[in-house]
Amino acid sequence: DHFGLPVTFGYDDFTVELYKKEHQGKSPPTDPKDEEWVRWRANKITDFLTKLFRAVKDSVEDSNNDVIISLSPNPQRFSYQFFLADWATWEQRGLVEELIVQIYRDNFSTFISELDQTEVKRARSHIPVGIGILSGLRTRLVPVSQIQRQVDAVRLRGFAGVSFFFYETLLNMSDEPASKRESGFEVMFPEFVKAPDIEDWKKSN
Repeated sequence: DHFGLPVTFGYDDFTVELYKKEHQGKSPPTDPKDEEWVRWRANKITDFLTKLFRAVKDSVEDSNNDVIISLSPNPQRFSYQFFLADWATWEQRGLVEELIVQIYRDNFSTFISELDQTEVKRARSHIPVGIGILSGLRTRLVPVSQIQRQVDAVRLRGFAGVSFFFYETLLNMSDEPASKRESGFEVMFPEFVKAPDIEDWKKSN
């Protein structure tokens, strides 16, 4: 889930000293959204994910267990600018083997534009890419008709699947009757469907 840190993070003693060491004693910019400062911290997270990926893969290399690295981030621009998470780079480097992009948008045009982003299309040529759809929050109710419309849009474009956030709002936490929502989901999912096998997808370079 995300695998990032808020853009305001990085002013702890350890990180500040590391930055100074790599910048001839210069302190980090006071503006947390400074372009170079954002890139430097994002690169550190990328470095850590690279080590983590290798450690996980090495730990199961000699076993019969299949382990994939799956990530569920926000859209790339938001992830990078606000959480220092450059998942488009991670995917291109082969560090992410399954992607579920959280597109929690009420506006349908905005939802569609996120589906059609270049980095999303690029990822789909390498790995299974699903879409996270908002089914509601305690303070933000979502009608089942909106969920159905978004699921249809995802399927029309041939994505690997959908997921919903969050569980309680699927049926119970809503101003719609649970029976109406249950019927809506039964229409969307009339039968069990297996998750896509990553072996059927092209590997990242």
